[in-house]
Amino acid sequence: MIHYRTRQILSLCTSRGAVKRNIKLIPSGALILADKGYQDIYTFHPNSLLPLKAKRNCKLDAELKVYNREINKRKIGIEHVFGMLKTFKTLAERYRNRAKRLGLRFNLIAEIYNMELSKK
Repeated sequence: MIHYRTRQILSLCTSRGAVKRNIKLIPSGALILADKGYQDIYTFHPNSLLPLKAKRNCKLDAELKVYNREINKRKIGIEHVFGMLKTFKTLAERYRNRAKRLGLRFNLIAEIYNMELSKK
């Protein structure tokens, strides 16, 4: 979970299994910006925004394209955070170490990122 304005990492979820199952751990009052792969997120969190997909053989209307652009403008900051985190090879490549220490390493990387962010 990333703060929208400060871009600090607030929490990480490092459990095994599908990411969609871990959505239930997000607080109910949070606004969620998700990718197109999470079309069923409305069942868990009605307070969520995600781009709309075009139907097969149909194009999106101009209003829906504007809606998708507005959501993507808000998500670009989060994508930049992911890019910064991938400078750590642990997050960019397949993790091949002990599974027990995965959460610890993710938290350490997040703390290093937050410290660097606070220096700026």
